Formats: sequence, C-alpha cells, structure tokens
Amino acid sequence: MAVKNIGVIMSGVTGRMGTNQHLVRSILAIREQGGVAHGDDRIMPDPILVGRNAAKVEALAKKYNVERWTTNVDEALADDYNEIFFDSSGTTFRKDFVEKAVAAGKSIYCEKPTAVTTDEALALAELAEKAGLKNGVVQDKLWLPGIRKFQMLKQQGFFGDILSVRGEFGYWVFTGHVDDQPAQRPSWNYRKEDGGGMIIDMHCHWRYVIDNLFGNVNSVLCHAATHIPERVDENGDKYKCTADDSAYALFKTDDNVICQFNSSWNVRVRRDDLFVMQVDGTEGSALVGLRKCWVQHHSSTPRPVWNPDIDNPIDFYDAWQEVPDSCEYENAFKVQWELFLKHVVYDEPFRWTLREGAKGVQLAEESLKSHDSKAWVELTDLS
Repeated sequence: MAVKNIGVIMSGVTGRMGTNQHLVRSILAIREQGGVAHGDDRIMPDPILVGRNAAKVEALAKKYNVERWTTNVDEALADDYNEIFFDSSGTTFRKDFVEKAVAAGKSIYCEKPTAVTTDEALALAELAEKAGLKNGVVQDKLWLPGIRKFQMLKQQGFFGDILSVRGEFGYWVFTGHVDDQPAQRPSWNYRKEDGGGMIIDMHCHWRYVIDNLFGNVNSVLCHAATHIPERVDENGDKYKCTADDSAYALFKTDDNVICQFNSSWNVRVRRDDLFVMQVDGTEGSALVGLRKCWVQHHSSTPRPVWNPDIDNPIDFYDAWQEVPDSCEYENAFKVQWELFLKHVVYDEPFRWTLREGAKGVQLAEESLKSHDSKAWVELTDLS
C-alpha cells in the first residue's frame, strides 16, 4: 500500500465553522482513519494552519496536535509540498488569497460565498480555469443524510413530476441586549460592510441545493428585511445592523419547479429541524430535514374536509413515514473533502467548482436586485 502525503494550507480555520467542520471533522478525521482510500493506495492530507493572529493559530495547532502552522501565507504557498490551498476566512479576504494561491500554482478549495459580487466570483473561477488548476467550492448540504435520502427516492421515481418546493430555514439569534442571552453568531454577520447578510450567506446554499435537486434556477423574486436594527457585539458594544437578517424568496427553475425559501435569524423554531424542505410531486411528497426525511405517497394521502367548527379528526402526521438509514452517513464536509482530495491526486471527477460557486453569488446578487426593484429578475447562464 502506497501513501500519498499532500500538504494542505488551511487559511482562516480559527473560526467556528473552519475549526469544527473543516479541520476537526474533515481533515483530522481523515488522518485518524488512515487517509482516503483509493484502491490499494491512500491519500494522507497534512495540514498547515495559516492565520493573521499568531496566538490563535498556535493555540489551535496545539489543541489538536497539528505540527505545522504559520502567519506567513506567502511562505506556505512557496512550499511545493503544499499542493492544496483551502480558504475559510471572511468573504472580503478571499479574492486576494485565491489570487495568490493561483499564482503559486496550487489547487484551490474554498468556502462560500466565493466573493461578494458575481463578477468577482466569476473572475476567480476563470483565473483558476485559465491556469489549468483544479478547483472547488464547499457545497456541503448535498451530502446531508436528509438530502441524500431524498435524492435516493427521487432516483427511484417516488415523487413523479416534482411541482413545488417550500423551504424554511433559521432560528432566533439573540441580540445580546440581555446578559444571560448572548448572541450566538458573530457581529459581522449583521454588517453589510463586513460581508454580512442573510442573502449573501444563505442564497449561495439554496442555489446549489435547487440546481442539483430540482433544476437550474433561472429567475428570482425576493424581499429582504432587517427586522432587528440594533445588536450587541462581542465586546458588549451596541452596533447598527446594516445587513439583511431575513429573506423571503421565490425561485423558478428551468424545469418550472417553483421553490419558495424563507430564511431568517428572527424566527422561533416550531418544525422538525432548523432547516426543513417540503417537496410535493404528482406521486408523492417529502419533508426533508438535515438528517431525517419523511415521505407520503399518493396512495396514502388523506382526504380532508374543510370544517373549521370542529377539531380536525385527521392526524396529518400519521400518513408520513420516516425513510430509514440505508447506509452509514459521514460528516457532509468530510465527504466532499475526500472527493476533492481524490480529484486532486487521481483526477477523479469533481463538478462542484469555483464556477458553481459563482452561480451561488449570482443568485444572492440578483436576489438583492429583485428586492430593490420589487420585481422578478432573470439570471444569465454562467456555465
């Protein structure tokens, strides 16, 4: 058995998402399992942590026994051993990092959104493409157990013709005004000037979810809102919220599937999960959560009668069945990391590129235009 060691520059992973999902549950988990298997061989990622704050980077490296770390990204890029550059820093910093990594000839993998404008995101994709470099963007929700169960049933023809989709996402994010209820999201999320906003954050996700499950998004109608005008930051100081904290959108696909997605940091959850998506088709429906999926077939659909003068005699939950696990579902981020590592080392297919990431930025940007114009906006083809 041959082991291929591959240096992975991990930029901006001192944040919650970067640490938990990409470092601990992906790269370190892959190392603990003995690498990524490919036939009789294995790929072994060797991370080097990169960040501006030396104390934070060193502390993170020590906590998880990562031998290599630095505050000098140029030095890490100059080392030929490091073949992959991964970026999970703030969106406003990504352009400069990716441009440096392309100039150094590294394979590029990064979080979304890949940029703050479509033009910038598309330029980064074209830069990597022209340089002939392998590139990818994180599209983790495609490997969530709930969505994988839905995809399995779709492949089996369970739903017939899919007609519509309704997604509900979000939870209450405390403002920080009450001492015993501190905010549980960083303050930059609510400042437009720092790259924050519900639309730029979540519509990038909804683009790849819809594109991959229901057909390419071709138009959007969106209303954005900043429901809470003031919050309290990490230092206990009040600040003005300049970014949208909620978005109410309709998306239409090439296959004429209507998708309605509500996204909000100002809702209290009374549903099965933080994100649920109901899909209705001619032959069956599904309620898709992060890990679970419930379905109702046409043959078991109840026939209700409208009568508001009595309690409804039908328990509408009864006719839904939970889809059982059909395999072992690993961490969604880890699954995509393994696919990207095999793409870089063995040239296996990987369609979730920076160009696909640019499509997510496009949907966010056009959603904001729709809000401003109070009208449907058509999307141009970025393929």
